[in-house]
Amino acid sequence: MAQCVQSVQEFIQDSFVPLVAALCSEEAERLTRKNNLGFSELVKPFCRLTSEVHMRDPNNQLHVIKNLKIAVNNIITHSPQPGGIRKLLNDVVSVSQPAEGLVANVITAGDYDLNISDRSVKASVPWYNNWKDTLMELNTSTFYSATTPWFESYRESFLQSMPASDHEFLNHYVACMLVVSSGEPEPVEQFLKLSQEQHRIQHSSEYAYPKWFIPNTLKYYVLLHDVSAGEEQRADSVYEEMKQRYGTQGCYLLKINSRGSNRGADEQIPDPWSQYLQKNSIQTQESYDDGPYSVISNKNADHLISDGLDNDIQDGLSNNFKAHPLQLDHLSDTSTSFDATEYIKTTTSPHESKKTSSGTPHGTCLTLTDHDRIRQFIQEFTFRGLLPHIEKTIRQLNDQLISRKGLSRSLFSATKKWFSGSKVPEKSINELKNTSGLLYPPEAPELQIRKMADLCFLVQHYELAYSCYHTAKKDFLNDQAMLYAAGALEMAAVSAFLQPGAPRPYPAHYMDTAIQTYRDICKNMMLAERCVLLSAEILKSQSKYSDAAALLIRLTSEQLTWMGMDSDLRSALLLEQAAHCFINMKSPMVRKFAFHMILAGHRYSKAGQKKHALRCYCQAMQVYKGKGWSLAEDHINFTIGRQSFTLRQLDNAVSAFRHILINDSKQPAAQQGTFLREYLYVYKNVTQLSPDGPLPQLPLPYINNSATRVFFGHDRRPAEGEKQAATHISLDQEYDCESSHQWKELEEQVVAVVNKGIIPSNFQPTQYCLNSYSDNSKFPLAVVEEPVTVEVAFRNPLKVPLLLTDLSLLWKFQPKDFNAKHNGETKELACGNDMIGAEVIAEFLINSEETKMARLKLFPHQTGELHILGVVYNLGTIQGTMMLDGIDPSIGLQAGKFVYNGMSVRGRQDLEIQGPRLNNTKEEKTSIKYGPDRRLDPIITEEMPLLEVFFINFPTGLLCGEIRKAYVEFVNVSKCPLTALKVVSKHPEFFTFGGNTAVLTPLSPSASENCSAYKTVVTDSTSVCTALMSSASSVNFGVGTGSQPEVIHVPLPDSVLLPGASVQLPMWLHGPDEEGVHEINFLFYYESIKKHSKMCHRVLRHTAVICTSRSLNVRATVCRSNALEDEGKGDNMLVFVDVENINTSEAGVKEFHIVQVSSNSKHWKLQKAVNLSEDKDYKLASRERGKLCFKAVRCKNSGENYTFADIVFGNEQIISSASPCADFFFRSLSSELKRTHTQSNMFQGAVKQSFDEAVRLIQKCSKVDLNIVVLWKAYVVEDNKQLILEGQHHILLHTVGKEAYSFPQKQGFKKILGNSDWEDLEQESPEMVFLKFFRPESSSLPTRPTPDQLSNLIKTSLHYPESFNHSFHQKSLCLVPVTLLLSNCSEADVDVIIDLRHKTTSPEALEIHGSFTWLGQTQYKLQLKNQEVCSLQLKACFVRTGVYNLGTHRVFAKLADQVTLFETSQQNSMPALIIINNI
Repeated sequence: MAQCVQSVQEFIQDSFVPLVAALCSEEAERLTRKNNLGFSELVKPFCRLTSEVHMRDPNNQLHVIKNLKIAVNNIITHSPQPGGIRKLLNDVVSVSQPAEGLVANVITAGDYDLNISDRSVKASVPWYNNWKDTLMELNTSTFYSATTPWFESYRESFLQSMPASDHEFLNHYVACMLVVSSGEPEPVEQFLKLSQEQHRIQHSSEYAYPKWFIPNTLKYYVLLHDVSAGEEQRADSVYEEMKQRYGTQGCYLLKINSRGSNRGADEQIPDPWSQYLQKNSIQTQESYDDGPYSVISNKNADHLISDGLDNDIQDGLSNNFKAHPLQLDHLSDTSTSFDATEYIKTTTSPHESKKTSSGTPHGTCLTLTDHDRIRQFIQEFTFRGLLPHIEKTIRQLNDQLISRKGLSRSLFSATKKWFSGSKVPEKSINELKNTSGLLYPPEAPELQIRKMADLCFLVQHYELAYSCYHTAKKDFLNDQAMLYAAGALEMAAVSAFLQPGAPRPYPAHYMDTAIQTYRDICKNMMLAERCVLLSAEILKSQSKYSDAAALLIRLTSEQLTWMGMDSDLRSALLLEQAAHCFINMKSPMVRKFAFHMILAGHRYSKAGQKKHALRCYCQAMQVYKGKGWSLAEDHINFTIGRQSFTLRQLDNAVSAFRHILINDSKQPAAQQGTFLREYLYVYKNVTQLSPDGPLPQLPLPYINNSATRVFFGHDRRPAEGEKQAATHISLDQEYDCESSHQWKELEEQVVAVVNKGIIPSNFQPTQYCLNSYSDNSKFPLAVVEEPVTVEVAFRNPLKVPLLLTDLSLLWKFQPKDFNAKHNGETKELACGNDMIGAEVIAEFLINSEETKMARLKLFPHQTGELHILGVVYNLGTIQGTMMLDGIDPSIGLQAGKFVYNGMSVRGRQDLEIQGPRLNNTKEEKTSIKYGPDRRLDPIITEEMPLLEVFFINFPTGLLCGEIRKAYVEFVNVSKCPLTALKVVSKHPEFFTFGGNTAVLTPLSPSASENCSAYKTVVTDSTSVCTALMSSASSVNFGVGTGSQPEVIHVPLPDSVLLPGASVQLPMWLHGPDEEGVHEINFLFYYESIKKHSKMCHRVLRHTAVICTSRSLNVRATVCRSNALEDEGKGDNMLVFVDVENINTSEAGVKEFHIVQVSSNSKHWKLQKAVNLSEDKDYKLASRERGKLCFKAVRCKNSGENYTFADIVFGNEQIISSASPCADFFFRSLSSELKRTHTQSNMFQGAVKQSFDEAVRLIQKCSKVDLNIVVLWKAYVVEDNKQLILEGQHHILLHTVGKEAYSFPQKQGFKKILGNSDWEDLEQESPEMVFLKFFRPESSSLPTRPTPDQLSNLIKTSLHYPESFNHSFHQKSLCLVPVTLLLSNCSEADVDVIIDLRHKTTSPEALEIHGSFTWLGQTQYKLQLKNQEVCSLQLKACFVRTGVYNLGTHRVFAKLADQVTLFETSQQNSMPALIIINNI
């Protein structure tokens, strides 16, 4: 139970006090009414004695009475009615509420912090550890416990309003005060009248009420004298007469009203009456005084609260007595039952009395002296009148009982049954067990001993009282007088508890038996409730909280409800006290506390105590909140919302309903719909109270703030026919971090080119779409007159659809002129659309548990700073009838077709996006700090040009190496001209707009007929085998030295595109050499003619997806020719080209025709084909392979221009030095050079020595910069039509003897390993690269040239006859002249040593070739200049016939300015065989 202000002893003593009746004359009542008080009210604050009182018991032992209190009441001649008692108790509980404005009482019980009552407290009660000391302190201290003053007020009023009963005498009057005014003409006669009136009331049969303790009631005569108005001498004389008539101990002169009501009003006199009058403790009895009665219907007095929301909900009590009777007991007379009407006096009501007492001052004519006089009067009455009368009565009863039965003089020694008085005739057992089955006459000894016990109890003689109760209990039980027995058991238990020194334990079983008897046998719930209240308080004082809780709960069982004996108010109060018992236990049972608080709140609600019901639910919510019990939370929040709304606490109601909706509810759809409708109804009432106030925050639907995306710009036009619009960027595309990084790199690349290789410090990458992954640390830039689209992610957590209407963005705008550097005034949300136009979505339906995106647009019409704050909308639902069989028929409904249920509220939700967590500095790492996210705060800049790009006849599939011609259309859709149009791509080899010398139309008629992409000319048949020469510069094709090949200038006419203008340009496409799906990014860059401070340029993105399939696999090798031509220097090489058709015929390709092989180089050129067949047609069917051999010679003029040599295999020459053939060659060449340059720069040394220079010169000998272009045609059958496809492959030959490919190297591995093995290798390749270690200091260049590189330094050739005839018979020695040609292949002077002394020592070589001898000088030392050719005349000597190998000489070479470190033998690649014949 909750902590009470009084101790349990004080509570019980104050509950049972001697009752004194007061009978006043009209004049005396008038005197007291000057103070707005009746006589009984006047003396009430002074009825507790401040000093000890002594009296003697029947054994003449002195008995001390402490803190005695008496009760003085007006005589009321009728019993309190049940309806009146219900009304009184309801009012008492309703008036007493927790104090507002005080710090809440927080008790920590277990894992819970419970806000209990109106006291400020913090008690730490851990769940398991160290709980004992804390809880003992909690239980024993009043400071650490919660108080429930409404329960104490109810308990006090309940005990005071109990009607007097015949089976006990505690509520019977012991004495009567007769009060007369001294101002009356004949005060003594008035005393006689009042005495007669009292006698008539007590002894006449017409008055059954009130009850009197004994027939000889003490009468105390009080003369009331008005000091301010009456004559004091007269009063004294009358008082003297009274003393002579009634004795000094039977009368008293009370002087009051010492000050007049019209003077001294400014003095502050204490008002001790207000606290008593506000409790309404006795007013109910007064309201039943003599006077007319009227019938008041509950239907008029009460406001019934309907569950439906169509009716206005009004404040008031919802007590339907038929459904929830608040009856406290059932009397035997059923005619006094109150169902629908209550008999209440029309003149006063508790509410009216409360208003009167609270607003009217009391005791205005009394001084502090008068207060002391009244206090002295009560003490005199008690000392001289009441207590002697009680002491005398106890002695008389004791003597009477002893004289009648002849027992011992001492009741304390009685061990046998004392009395067996006359009883009514025997009854049946059923009658005996009824409360009215056995009635004792007033003079029965059993009642006399009960009367003596009650008198002893009232004067705190608990030991004697217990003995009497115990004795009476036995008699009543023997007689089966259950009502009398229950009363004796009840008071015996209380007396045993109150005995000083606790000689015996509290007999709780007495109380249990009494409660059961009252409730089940006697059907008297009022007496049962009194037992429960007393026993629970006693058990609580003994820390038996579990027993106390069980006792309290027992009186609220459902069985009582079925029997019609339950009272909602009583059950609510007792359940609340039981809940407090659970948290005061040693191990607090917090969940039981919460559960019983819920039950109490429910019963409070049924009893019409809405405030108390709300308080109980709120306290229970502290336990259930956040524990995952969502259904319990929903029920509590729903009830809190309804109760708060009934009490017009609209903010609390909104908050409670909001919690229901924002939690992940597990309620069924119908219940959620009910919650939502209630919430909307409450919200509507809140908004109606302040229609001009700020828009409220709505809880539904959920908004995922981090998923908010912002898009700047217009939506792109869709494709029209063969026109394909640039993909750019839109909200429909998924964000790709890698792709975004690539776009940023492309933009930085083109910006660096425009700014001469430097990226400006204020450069800000263009971001058209901002999301949670983009960099939102800077203010984004938007362009005036271009829409800003905000995509908001709504989620409906409910199982019912939500309908948002008039959905739009909430924004704030600050206009600024960026050019003039002048800041305008901040403009808040404007009603008009003069600066910002906002799009409004009329209806936006979100189905149950659906996540749906809403795209809302703003149209800025002026430059400045825009801040998007949130969204504003009407939240409503559609009619539930639209949901049939689980199918939502609203899908597919037209806009404006949704059916409202008339329930919608307007509100807002803010968009608050949290930026990324900062983790750079030490301070940021050790704390939690977040950076800004400015995606909703764009800066509106000046007008800029806007480009749209369309691709015409753009293919989706190509063969590898295929050339296709398409067109690109550029359209300026803005009002500003644009210039400096460029396109940047990571794959510049994929496309070209043509070089500066490009001719856009082919020359030959056949090329026009076949829609060839190449520039062609007709050739003569005589020039088939020889090469046709031309030259071109790489600068003409955008691949000059120091330029960025990825950045391509778009050749606009006049370099400007005017507003509204469009231009079409041809674009040649080259299929990537690797098969598969390729994504190729184009970034179009353009600027405005007018320079702006905020936005310098704009970009447009396009991603082309090309699927390439296999065509030809081309490999080439170059090797030096040993033959030295007679003409000029001996620089010639052989080029072997392998061509394989690896097409899988999936694309419908029948065969490939090699139409031309071209070379382009600054130093070499193809001269002729070596092994060309006579039919000139070089075609390859599927999986066929061909080999071509060409002779290449050094160019005569080696400048910066490239020499193109075309070897034509047909009738038309494709001019390889013109667009697009040369474009793609130079693109691929620059890409290859960039790739090799990047690799060589990775580990390049910083120090260059002459040693490295020597190595480079030697290595350069094996380098050839010869590039081969194989041009082909493929014949494709598609839709019964034959198409001719064209294409070209590039092979870049760098090193002599090393094979080169037209495709990336790994394709070759794939071919060798097979597809499955290659896929495994691809999966492992990242790890393989990661595990590779480098040593940069040793990897710059090889320390020594390889033998292959040294062998290419000097080229040697032997010239001799293949056979030589000699007559060995004539001359035994055969001398053959041999010429040795030496050619310096390097660009430096070379020292050469020729050593002819080398002999073949291999026995196999001797068997095959004979041995011979060189004659003459055997060693030569020469120095060959750059590219010099030298010949030596040698003689070989043979002694017999045979086949000889002349390649036995050794050649050593070194650079002229180097030591012999690099000297090595130059081995011939082929044997030089000669046949010696004998003739």
